[in-house]
Amino acid sequence: MGERIYGYVRVSTQEQNEARQLTAMRDFGVQEENIVVEKVSGKDFDRPRYRRLVRALRAKDVLVVKSIDRLGRNYTEILDQWSFITKKREAAIVVLDMPLLDTRQSRDLTGTLISDIVLQLLSYVAQTERENIRQRQAEGIAAAKANGVRFGRKQMDMPAGFSSLAEEWGGGQVSARQAASRLGISHHTFLKYARIHVGG
Repeated sequence: MGERIYGYVRVSTQEQNEARQLTAMRDFGVQEENIVVEKVSGKDFDRPRYRRLVRALRAKDVLVVKSIDRLGRNYTEILDQWSFITKKREAAIVVLDMPLLDTRQSRDLTGTLISDIVLQLLSYVAQTERENIRQRQAEGIAAAKANGVRFGRKQMDMPAGFSSLAEEWGGGQVSARQAASRLGISHHTFLKYARIHVGG
């Protein structure tokens, strides 16, 4: 029996790119009955169809994916899956968006080594970029706070006299109901913003 070619299409419940992935599979030549489609939420990432497909792979079979992130949520998971499929199952992987990641091209040691190096490099670059993004976000937030930008839900404008009444309420000189009545706002609204004012 010759090699079997499978296509794996994964979309989150929010994504609408299933048709694009399916078209890519058909263009590559994957038979309709060998295309596995899975819709998963980004939250739990449970992939029963993927797991069944990988278990069914035999030596020399080919697994086709549109992009490398179809194999996992992050590059640690992707590297684990790559190793399991190519080493343990001895199947080939084709990543349509990245021609260098095609282990069919050369099944010898050099070909496998090149694919592994490319994947490790991609993993490193992606991880570094994620760390850089987090660092830039942290620096941006720190700079904004230093310039007086307040984060969180926007506070509504309080009537004139709110600050002094909030201070009096904080000191026990007036009740929240008295202060709210003087300001012409609800008791709930006064308490909500007075706690922020006194606490901050």
